[in-house]
Amino acid sequence: MKLARRGILALAALLSLPAAAAGDPAVGRDKADTCIGCHGIPFYSNAYPTYRVPKLGGQQPGYIVAALKAYRSGDRPHPTMHAQAASMTDQDMEDIAAFLTQAPRNKADK
Repeated sequence: MKLARRGILALAALLSLPAAAAGDPAVGRDKADTCIGCHGIPFYSNAYPTYRVPKLGGQQPGYIVAALKAYRSGDRPHPTMHAQAASMTDQDMEDIAAFLTQAPRNKADK
C-alpha cells in the first residue's frame, strides 16, 4: 500500500511538471558528468543490489526532475542516488534534465 501511494504521488508530481525542461542543456552537460558515468554505459549493471542501470538519454525531463527530487527527499530509496541528489538544487536538476533529454538514447542515435 505504501509503495502504491508513492507511485501515485510520483505520478502526480510528474504530471504537474511542464513538458519541457526549464533548465539549460549546456550547463546541464557539465553537471551530468557523474550521471553519465553509470547511466551512459550500455548494459551497465550495478554490483549490489544487482540491477540494470537505466539509460537516461532521451528521457522525459519531467520524469528526471521528479525522480531526482524523490531521491533527494528520500521518498525513492537508493543510497547512491540519494547521495548524488542530496546536494542538487532544483535548478541543477532542471539543467541535468534539459541535457539528458537531448542526449542520445543509444550509440545509433549519436
